Amino acid sequence: MNRRTLIRNAALLGLSVPAVNALLAACAEAPTSSNPGGGGSDAPLEMASPDNPVTWPISDDNPPIDDGMSPEAGPLLIYNYADYLGPQVIKSFEEKYGVEVKVSTFNDTDEMLTKIRTGAVPYDICFPSYDQIARMVTAQIARPLNHSYLGNLDNVWDVFQSPWYDGEARYSVPYSIYTTGIGWRTDQVTDDIAGMDNPYDILWTPSYAGKVAVIDDWHTCMAQVGLRAGITDVNTSSADDLSVIQDNLTELASTVKPKVNISMYNDLPAGQIGLCQMWSGDVVNAQYYLPNDTSVDVLQYWFPEDGKGLVDNDLMLVLKGGNNPVLAHLFLDHMLDEKNSLKNFGYIGYQPPQKVLDTDRLVADGYLPENLATAAVQESWFDTGYRLLELDVDNDQAWHRIWQQFKAGA
Repeated sequence: MNRRTLIRNAALLGLSVPAVNALLAACAEAPTSSNPGGGGSDAPLEMASPDNPVTWPISDDNPPIDDGMSPEAGPLLIYNYADYLGPQVIKSFEEKYGVEVKVSTFNDTDEMLTKIRTGAVPYDICFPSYDQIARMVTAQIARPLNHSYLGNLDNVWDVFQSPWYDGEARYSVPYSIYTTGIGWRTDQVTDDIAGMDNPYDILWTPSYAGKVAVIDDWHTCMAQVGLRAGITDVNTSSADDLSVIQDNLTELASTVKPKVNISMYNDLPAGQIGLCQMWSGDVVNAQYYLPNDTSVDVLQYWFPEDGKGLVDNDLMLVLKGGNNPVLAHLFLDHMLDEKNSLKNFGYIGYQPPQKVLDTDRLVADGYLPENLATAAVQESWFDTGYRLLELDVDNDQAWHRIWQQFKAGA
């Protein structure tokens, strides 16, 4: 399993249609700002987007904790993807506060949300993606934050001080940032991918048949296929756009017969594939999976220089059902500390949005070799890049139908 494991495999609402419908129904029964009592299928679920920024309300029955409280005795219960949190930063927190930290793992967001809602385990913190925040706030799963405990929040990029998906950072703080681009081995791919008129075309090159892999995440993969065709609305509900994406997927399947998985972090350095869709964090990890006799120079990563590609970030949330809200706030602040976030980056491979980090420092400090400097994420890209958003049920079904047909024939 890679350090990110299945962090995007079923994330971004990559769930079965019945699971999506069930979750929508569950959230409709939860209290909302316009329906404080909850209940009823007509309860609205507001969706945030860059064009529709949302500052979530704070309800009287789910207030932030008070200032100046002492931390609880623990143990602090964290719910996260496997290997998506460095052991060193956990240990340093335990030593600092004299408490135990217990980490439980989930494979996908369906599992995460279902288990949290049951309340069977009083988790204190979880690590969702930004597109789950609407459901978690509406269902009062998330606890609003008291920023007096989060002095290190000032360390992160300005774009995350009051992001469009959570105005004023009322419920979340950023955890990691990453792009989706193309990774390859120079000993298997000889084309100048960055110099191509349309670098996405490389995945459709017949001479690389049998060497190509695409990400097993319906929204990520299909959105990048859409970008290849010039469809920049990566959440499109247009039947014409979806037809174009389907045609491109059919062509991809017949031309190169790609593998569909999330193990690029291992398969690329092992030489089992030579060319793939790839998350930037996984290409950073790939350097550590190379055989001892293989130079890191063999790895390359492309993402548009202007940032007009897929950019994403994950979050940290304090959960309402946890027994250690003060300790949970302190852990979030611990992870926002510059030193701790860099240690964590060294383990998980996914960059934190720290102001002190830029491409030059990432290379100089050894987090990235020069040939993978393109895997560094820039703050400006969160203004220019394309964001995968939550889809309404009908559109979600339309995307999934195309994806299922593609996977059946891949």
